[in-house]
This record gives sequence, C-alpha cells and structure tokens, in this order.
Amino acid sequence: MKSGNRRGRRIAIIGALLFGALPTVLILPWRWLDPPTSSFMSQAKAQGFDVQQVWVDWQEISSYLPIAVVAAEDQNFPYHHGFDVESIRSALEEKRQRQRGASTISQQVVKNLFLWSGQSWLRKGLEAYLTGFVEVLWPKRRILEIYLNIAEFGPGVYGAEVAARRFFGRSAAELTARQASTLAAVLPNPKRMSAVRPSRYVEQRVAWILRQVKQLGGAAYLDAI
Repeated sequence: MKSGNRRGRRIAIIGALLFGALPTVLILPWRWLDPPTSSFMSQAKAQGFDVQQVWVDWQEISSYLPIAVVAAEDQNFPYHHGFDVESIRSALEEKRQRQRGASTISQQVVKNLFLWSGQSWLRKGLEAYLTGFVEVLWPKRRILEIYLNIAEFGPGVYGAEVAARRFFGRSAAELTARQASTLAAVLPNPKRMSAVRPSRYVEQRVAWILRQVKQLGGAAYLDAI
C-alpha cells in the first residue's frame, strides 16, 4: 500500500511539473524572440492563401494603432489578468456580441499564435489555460506588440506593417488616427470587412472607435503597460 501511495505521489508530482513546464517552454521564448509565424498563418497557407507578414517592433508602429485596437477589442486590457469578466458576463446576458467581444487581446494572441479557429470546448479550454501563462510570462506591451504583428487585417494580410502598406500605401509607423481605427474596425471579421473599401457598417465602427479612443484619453491610456 505504501509503495502504491509513493508511486501515486510521484505521478502527481510529475504531472504537476509537466502541467507548468510545457506551457512555459512553449510561451516564454517569445517574450524576447519574434514569432516567425503563427498557427493561424500556417493554417491559411495550408488552405491556399498567399500569406504576407512582416514583423515590426513596437516603436515602428504608429501610436494610434495600439490604442485603436484596445478601444475596439479590449478596453480593460491594461488592467485585467487575461480575462475580462465583465465583458464575458455581458456577452452571456445579451446572447450575442456587438461592438466588442468577450475575448481579450491576450486570449486572441493565444488562439492566433498557438491554436486554431472554432468554438470547441477543447480549444476554449486550452485558450484559457495558456492565457494565464501568457499574462504571467509576458509584459502587457509584449502581448499587444505580438498581437499587432500576427492579427489578420484582410485575407492573407497579417500584421500592422503589411496591412498599412497594402491598404494605405504607407508604413505602420505613418498610420493616421482614422487609418488605425479602420484597421481596428475590421478585426472581428477581416475576410468579410474591408479596410480599403469600408462598408457603411465598418465606417460606423470607425467613428465609434475614434470616439472610444478619445474617451479613453488617447495613446496615453497605454503609457502604463
């Protein structure tokens, strides 16, 4: 009996170590290294899309874009620990998502970088599990920097630099407030929404995002991250 108990404890200890070690090995290097691709980009390539992405560092991105994306996608980003409980509650109560979804930027980074699209419980469980590690292992600015470089802004168009050049003929560093808000506006469905030929709905989202950015205090809202 004692032998069985010791073996059970060893298995539990090994399991606990693997539970923490594997995600750390998977996630920690990208705190300093720039991901050369993402799971979503690899899937798009497998589906026959011509994937384009060029990495640019935080200082090479217009200050209008991070705050536009936060205003559009996750206004509590500087303050939550990976999960916006209030947005999740609101989404459940309303049974649908309107201006902003319940997924935080941290969750979207995990999904885009490591996982796959879809609504399965397995994927959502892994997303939640890995999001906790991302929040602990990466600073907030790094999370947002990676998101801006791997987010899809159009079919096969990944990252702020390629999107800025493709849609506006300029670098990510040169984006105006309206252009940045236009890119943020199409993030919920970049395969159907167009930044270069925005629909009336996209234009309405752009106007809403610009108002939200102003209410948040502009780029200074992210100074603390």
